[in-house]
Formats: sequence, C-alpha cells, structure tokens
Amino acid sequence: MEISTTLLPESKRKYGAIKGLSSLPFGLHRSDHMFLVNYKDGKWQNPRIVPYGPIEMMPGAICLHYGQTIFEGAKAFMHDDGEIYAFRVDKNAERMNVSADLICMEQIPVELQVEGIMRLLDVDRKWCPDIPESSMYIRPFMFATEDALGVRPSAEYIFCVILSPSGPYYAGGFNHGVRLLITDKYHRAVTGGTGASKTGGNYTASMKPGQVAKKCGASQVLYLDASNTYIEEAGAMNHFHIMKDNTVVIPEFNDSILRSITSVSMMELLPDLGYKVRQERIAINDFVAQIKNGDIIEAGGFGTAAVVSPVNEYIFDNGDMIKVGNGEIGENTRKIYEAYTAIQNGKAADKYGWMQKVPRY
Repeated sequence: MEISTTLLPESKRKYGAIKGLSSLPFGLHRSDHMFLVNYKDGKWQNPRIVPYGPIEMMPGAICLHYGQTIFEGAKAFMHDDGEIYAFRVDKNAERMNVSADLICMEQIPVELQVEGIMRLLDVDRKWCPDIPESSMYIRPFMFATEDALGVRPSAEYIFCVILSPSGPYYAGGFNHGVRLLITDKYHRAVTGGTGASKTGGNYTASMKPGQVAKKCGASQVLYLDASNTYIEEAGAMNHFHIMKDNTVVIPEFNDSILRSITSVSMMELLPDLGYKVRQERIAINDFVAQIKNGDIIEAGGFGTAAVVSPVNEYIFDNGDMIKVGNGEIGENTRKIYEAYTAIQNGKAADKYGWMQKVPRY
C-alpha cells in the first residue's frame, strides 16, 4: 500500500525548537508530521503522512462514548553514526493487534504499521534529539470513528502515529528511586477484563489511585490482583525484584497484566549479564517478608518510557514503610539499566537484532 506524503514547507517546520537544549521534558514536544490511515468499508485505506494537526471526527464517534481506543509506546535513538535506529517497533505493532483483538477493534497489518513509523521517522529525522538519555518517543494509537450511539464495535477506525522528542521519563534521569503504595482498595484490572490490552480505559482507571498514592508520598500504586493476594503491575510498568542469589523475578503474564516488551527483552538480556530470570505468581505477603529478611535486595518496574524504574520503598495504607536494601538504587538495577540502554543508544553491540535502522526513503 503506497503511502502518500504532504510536507510542511521548510520555512514552517519547527524542529529548531529542540536544538541547543541541554535537557528535554518527556512527551511535551511534537514533531512536524504524523502518519494516518483509515479503516472504512472493510479495508485499510489512504495511508498518508501529513502535517501534525487536528483530526476531524463526529461528536458521535464511538471512541468518545465507549472508550474503544488503544495505543502503543516505542522509541528510536540517534546513534553516533548520525543514523536513527528504532527499538523493536515490530513487537509494538504485534502487540497493537493483540490489544485490538481484546477490545474488538480491527487488526492493522504489522508491515503497514512499521513502514508508517519508519517513513515518519525519516520525514522528521531532524527532530531526533542527541542529548544524553534522550530518544524519539513514538506513539502509535487507534480509535473508533464511526458515528453511532449503539454499544457495539465500530466499523470505522483511524490509526495514527505521532512523534515526541523526549528526555528521560523522570526528570534528572536514572538517579532516584521511587516509592510505591501497597493497598487493597484499588485495582488496575481484573481477570476476565482488558488488563492485557493497552487500552485507554486501563490508564483512566489508574488516575484516581495515582492521586491517592501521591497523597501518601508515593509515585504510584503497586497493584495487586482482585483477590489482593498476588502482585501484578507497578503503576503502568511490569514489576520486578532481584533476589540475593541474583535471580530476577517478574510476575507471570496473565489476562490482567500487560505483556511488556521491555520485560520480554530483559528476559533475553539478563542471562547474558549473569542473572537467572523467572516468571511466577508473587504473593504480596511473601514479597514483603522477603524484603524484610533480606532475600529480596532490589526491586523496580520495567517499561518503555522509563526503561527501569528503581523502587526504594513501599508504603502501606496505614503509613508503615519498608525499605528495599539500603534504600538507594542497587548496583544490579543500575547494571541492568546501563546494559539495556547501551544497546538502544548504540554504545553496545546489538546481538539480539532489536535495533532497526530507519531507511532514507
């Protein structure tokens, strides 16, 4: 399917807005263009790159009333050779279709998603930052556009990709750990729901608990399953912890946990760094006991935006706190973060085939 391109005149492009900056906020800036493709009359059609701007849809669009929306998050990096390399965008495209299936949206060919992303990165390559810990954040998303008020799947969709030149997710980069709230009052998702889909409703459901966590001095919630027995997600990230025998433990994926591409990639990388890695159901009571007795020495979250988010403390509803290790970023967590990001930014060899060079079309 041929992708048409309508470019802003050079005089109207704004990529100079990020040049000369020593730091970038995460997710604030937008590049000059976006990729769009429509699903209508039973087929994907009119793939195009156009100037970034408003997208017109009717007030009765199903996405506005019933939340039929999904999204992804990926990154591309400027390497020392002056070329841009995208990180595993094919896996994001595959997960997009998993999300689509779970909430009854139309599948979009992986090849079309990847080509649209690559062509957009090429068009806006001057936006790709090269300052330390920066990346071009890639946001593909899809939403239902049919003008209908019946509760049913839409027959029409728009798939769009926008780009955001960004610095680290946490201001100051990988220098501080976070605190998570352990509570049985809130749940991100439940078995039989949409937890394994990257749909907007899951993130809406996390906003109120996030506010409560902040009132407790925490960054986010350590979500438990509906029975309040097992660990699920760390805010919007997959949780992990490290045992004193150098085993990295990640909750096993299920229908209420998003299958993190970062976690999957870590499970490939960790054995080569000297770690054992396993997935299992992690009982919260066992987890807390193992922190207290020193069996668990480090903990955190894996996700695209922050990559690795170290957790230094957990706080309970009653104000009690437990500290992980010595309360600072652990040497293992730092080692894992540095090894992973070195591959992404081209400082280390990519023997896993994760990085894809953006063609110059």
